[in-house]
Amino acid sequence: MLEKGTIAPDFELHATPDQKIKLKDFKGKNVILAFYPADWSPVCSDQMALYNEMLKYFIKHDAQIFGISVDSTWCHLAFEENRKLHFSLLADFEPKGAVSKAYGVYDEKTGTSERALFVIDKEGKIVWSYLSPIAVNPGADGILEALEKLDQQ
Repeated sequence: MLEKGTIAPDFELHATPDQKIKLKDFKGKNVILAFYPADWSPVCSDQMALYNEMLKYFIKHDAQIFGISVDSTWCHLAFEENRKLHFSLLADFEPKGAVSKAYGVYDEKTGTSERALFVIDKEGKIVWSYLSPIAVNPGADGILEALEKLDQQ
């Protein structure tokens, strides 16, 4: 898993079948990456619903959040619509798990992303990362603490 102080690897992933998101396009903004195993699983559903509720706090810290899993764009779209999510889920689908591997959070045994969080500053450097046990929702406290520290710099 990439640690604090590392330059975040750039990536380009589909948010929809017609739209790709590039990390480098968000330079000048704080970015939160929430890697998770799978749409529709109970813990992932709770975790993404929590981040949906926390959006106003993330925006207050000039931060953009993205969820990332190896699910397809069509699966993400159905999940986003069903859960009424207001942030993008990115498909690390093909080549499967390439971005998860670049961040050191791909589980070869299950073929899914691990449950991991990264906060990236406006210059593209990782300022906080956390690997959560797969069955535990990591919440948002660590993310908010990292964003508050960035605001104090």
